[in-house]
Amino acid sequence: MNPAWSVILLTTLIGAGQGLFLALYTVQSYALVGLVAQAPPAADDARLVVWGSALALVLLGAGLFASFFHLGRPERAWRSAAMWRTSWLSREVIVLPAFMGALAVYGALHAFGIRPVIFTTEGGLAIDLTLAAGTVAALLAFALFVCTGMIYACLRFLAEWHTPLTPLNFVLMGAASGFTLAAALAAAMAPARVPLLAGWALVLTALAFIGRSAALARNARLKPRSTIQSAIGVKHPRIVQRSAGFMGSSFNTREFFHRARPAVLRAVKPAFIVLAFALPLVLLAAARAAGMSGMAAGGGDSAQAAQGSSAAPLLMLAFAAQFAGLLAERWFFFAQARHPQNLYYQAVS
Repeated sequence: MNPAWSVILLTTLIGAGQGLFLALYTVQSYALVGLVAQAPPAADDARLVVWGSALALVLLGAGLFASFFHLGRPERAWRSAAMWRTSWLSREVIVLPAFMGALAVYGALHAFGIRPVIFTTEGGLAIDLTLAAGTVAALLAFALFVCTGMIYACLRFLAEWHTPLTPLNFVLMGAASGFTLAAALAAAMAPARVPLLAGWALVLTALAFIGRSAALARNARLKPRSTIQSAIGVKHPRIVQRSAGFMGSSFNTREFFHRARPAVLRAVKPAFIVLAFALPLVLLAAARAAGMSGMAAGGGDSAQAAQGSSAAPLLMLAFAAQFAGLLAERWFFFAQARHPQNLYYQAVS
């Protein structure tokens, strides 16, 4: 397939936005049940959630804006939601703005301090309005991950995508980039949350690496169902296509083949493995160690702030490298898919 940068930006930007929100929701949930070793001032958490929610909305909005460049008639974009009963793309078009709306409400409730308690559990946990809004947004975030991944996983004729690993990797890679970004924000706004967020980013990045490696190994073993011999019904072992039947290019030759040399694909794969997974793992481990040492040393908020400032460059570099790697990974994801129609158009492609 021919990778479209509008779709590459759409999937990576909204994935990072979804992951960033899930990181913020995790912080609030952990604080509620007391799973964090040390609680920072409430103002730190509030600032992290408000600015993190705003940044997540910016990422989601940028991804949505990028998607319009892939439309032939952008003014008719609203019609893409009409086939929601059968189309995963239509479901994505519906769920994305719904998630953005829920996220905006979640951030606004925190920003204005609107936190009335809805009910109290038997264990004494106070469930307030922000947590309820966050739960709705979290469900929509996971639904959006599934819709985006299933757009590609549901295509049976593209064997490289037609696997449960496709939506799973969309979830893992989006969550990994979002948690890494959240850890970088926490280093500046709530340093006590750096170990928690960097730890989760480490786990998610490692899981994303395992999932993507499994997909690469699976795709390397695939054998095409159709060949040039089966396409024309001739079993001769040596068949060479000289022409596709016309001189100029067409929609088929532009959209369904990437036109990159095999050497480019061989170079992109190790590049995104290093940038999206290996390098962030090293940087996240170093940043988490810096955050943990600050908590162990004590010294109050000033010591934690100092450790957060030392971890911030590592975390920002980790996110920058990871996002660049995910752009390369998504390009490879599209380029690796072999559309059956190229059996006919390969001479032009």
